[in-house]
Amino acid sequence: MKKTRTTLADGRELLYFATDGETVPAPPDPRELPPVSTASQLRWDPLLGEWVMMASHRQNRTFMPARNDCPLCPSSDGRHTEIPASDYTVAIFENRFPSLSTGAHLDDVDVRHPLVDVRPGVGRCEVVCFTSDHNARFADLSPAQARLVVDAWADRTTELSELDGVEQVFCFESRGREIGVTLPHPHGQIYAYPFVTPRTRRMLDVAREHRARTGRDLHEDILAAERDAGLRVIAETEHWVAFVPAAARWPVEVHLYPLRKVRRIPDLDESERDDFAALYLDVLRRFDRLYDSPLPYISAWHQAPTGDDEDLSRLHLQLFSVRRSADKLKYLAGSESGMDAFITDVLPEDVARRLREV
Repeated sequence: MKKTRTTLADGRELLYFATDGETVPAPPDPRELPPVSTASQLRWDPLLGEWVMMASHRQNRTFMPARNDCPLCPSSDGRHTEIPASDYTVAIFENRFPSLSTGAHLDDVDVRHPLVDVRPGVGRCEVVCFTSDHNARFADLSPAQARLVVDAWADRTTELSELDGVEQVFCFESRGREIGVTLPHPHGQIYAYPFVTPRTRRMLDVAREHRARTGRDLHEDILAAERDAGLRVIAETEHWVAFVPAAARWPVEVHLYPLRKVRRIPDLDESERDDFAALYLDVLRRFDRLYDSPLPYISAWHQAPTGDDEDLSRLHLQLFSVRRSADKLKYLAGSESGMDAFITDVLPEDVARRLREV
């Protein structure tokens, strides 16, 4: 993999990723841009014991621009975007409207609440452009292109994990206006958090309890049970397995696990990365054949926090959609939004069967 590092007009970092044989031009950014906001802050929720990120400057971020105004397409014909190059394979840059920033600082913030700690929102948010083709989907990528994205995720996980204060790196993709996507160009994001996220903390707590009770690894036991049952397995390769979890929360939900226990994306070897790219493309294409239109989805990598010294984490990807039928969406209603108690409208075994059939 070839990585080329440059900066945008406002000082944000931009990286181009390409295969070793490709030429990667990195022209300068000719735009005049205002400084990036450094006003992000964290506030401690004393009721739930969780950090909440506050970034009021994001109210002005770009929202569903016209095709000709897409900021993630290559620059061309005198129109300058976030990508100064006229073409690229994979490009990653610091978000112009970040929820977290390495330069975040507080200016005399006083919430007048003794239980609410306030800190600068120090961290980093990056945008990952999977392809220069505005009309493509991740599922349209070739295995080689998808593998390059995996290598880019690994590179960023390693580098961002070394930043001062970063405790967790989260790589993800959101697709579809139905789930809040504001730019239709195929892209994902990476968050480098200065804390361990609530979902990960909960998973670590449950894994710790399982080990104390059984002496076994929770993820290993889940994986073994799903493979033994076979009812919900979508596909299995030499190094990976994809299955619908038995207690799936979302109408369409698939988890992808490597068969070898690894903690983070950089830990995957060459064969595992190739194998994942092929299986992931297969699952995404099955998603899009369920109905007449592509499924909106979130694709979320779960990897070990930087300080997981107990070896409780296991790398896996959770892929899920809010579409519960061809013309209906799953909304987080009273039970889900008010109590975080999910109600599922379809059985996981039925979803797994349909995904296998398509």
